[in-house]
Amino acid sequence: MGQEITCLSFSDEDFTEFKARLQQETDLLERWLAGVPGLDPACRPFAQGSLVGGFELEAWLVTPQGEPAPINSAYLEAVNNPLVVPELARFNIEINGRPQVLVGSALRQLQQELAQTWAHCCRVAEQLQAGLVMIGILPTLQLQQLTLEMISPRKRYLALNEQILNLHRREQPSGIPPLGLAIAGPATLLRVTHPNVMLEAATTSFQIHLQVSPHQAARYFNASLLVSAPLVALAANSPYLFGHDLWAETRIPVFEQALDGPPPLAPTHQPRVTFGQGYVQESLMELFWENLHRYPVVLPQRLAAAPSELAHLRLHNGTIWRWNRPLIGLEPIPHLRIEQRVAAAGPTLPDMIANAAFYFGLVQALGSQPLPPEQELSFAQCRANFYAAARFGLEAPITWLKGWQGSLRQLLLQELLPQTEAGLAQLDLDPQDIQEYLGILRARVESGQNGATWQRRYVARHGKDMQQLTCAYWERQRQGQPVHTWDLG
Repeated sequence: MGQEITCLSFSDEDFTEFKARLQQETDLLERWLAGVPGLDPACRPFAQGSLVGGFELEAWLVTPQGEPAPINSAYLEAVNNPLVVPELARFNIEINGRPQVLVGSALRQLQQELAQTWAHCCRVAEQLQAGLVMIGILPTLQLQQLTLEMISPRKRYLALNEQILNLHRREQPSGIPPLGLAIAGPATLLRVTHPNVMLEAATTSFQIHLQVSPHQAARYFNASLLVSAPLVALAANSPYLFGHDLWAETRIPVFEQALDGPPPLAPTHQPRVTFGQGYVQESLMELFWENLHRYPVVLPQRLAAAPSELAHLRLHNGTIWRWNRPLIGLEPIPHLRIEQRVAAAGPTLPDMIANAAFYFGLVQALGSQPLPPEQELSFAQCRANFYAAARFGLEAPITWLKGWQGSLRQLLLQELLPQTEAGLAQLDLDPQDIQEYLGILRARVESGQNGATWQRRYVARHGKDMQQLTCAYWERQRQGQPVHTWDLG
């Protein structure tokens, strides 16, 4: 959820000062992206060259029975690894990977590093009589566990909760609960109200990062938007929430409504969890100007940093959760990243690296086409594809480029997986790795079994016992074989 802060409450002067610094830093970023180093003394050169990939994996701490275990403070102290950090709830953690230039054995190196970190994290959990599970929504989670007593002890989370609620109180008529869920599944409707942002803690993801050069950024960001629909379906792993069978990837409506409220939203409310307003036209700078002008500041922490650190800009950007989010990094030199947030955590390490390979390869293929593919598909249709894929998974009806229509499974097999292979080859990644990870994806699509469909098939055979489902899932995850091979026991 982003960088820590030092304050829990803020004055009007804090908001005024923060907005002034945000304006200043947004102006400076525009000069950096548009200027010429050496001619403009304020301009810093941005990283160019090869694409660089990375990830963040959110996971659940669980009891031996598969229930949420709110022990992340003791757990993180025992792990003692700067790559493993807290998440919103006391039963969640986040594991970060070191970036890899996308060439040669990069995919294998991403998996090897994650495997080493994951194995260490699991050993530490066992020492605390607990375990780790990577899954989008833990089936055993109960609504009454999502209280402020379960929030991780960081000022950022407490302040964010209060400021998000303040936004909603200003917009909602008196007496209407500001937050909650209204999600329709195949045969059920889940409708709950909630007094805080802790519903967001129900969702964990495998976030994929792609560092791009400024001159590539607009094309590759738009390609990332297009790829969101097939990726969210491939990686779907969250069909159950509080015992209700909802969407193939229920994380999507949960995260949106956890922070923005269930539909219909107040007319004045600008959703902070969003697929976006449209394609980027010229530069990712458009999104940072949108941040400045369309999104109220919620964490106006005064930061003792030079404007060149872009500290206020980056803090504010971290409170806007686009499913495809632009990021600015500063080390070792300024660089642009696209954070693709739609994929669920799990089911296994090979599955997640295969998902990353799909993302890297297809974004490369679409982003490097002579004719920008976003010119062939309206943004409204791109967004509709995304929500259909999140709801119906691999069987979602899709409209694609050049008017193609059919199921997402057909599209993946006929067009997208071959394009992904071509894109990975363009990046000069290891041919054996390309075939291995594409083989996982192809088998998943042909079998129709991703994490979501396996969970539903297991429940259809064994009944709706969420603890039994979680333990069966966890057992297979520990065996490490891709989800398309999982049996139903």
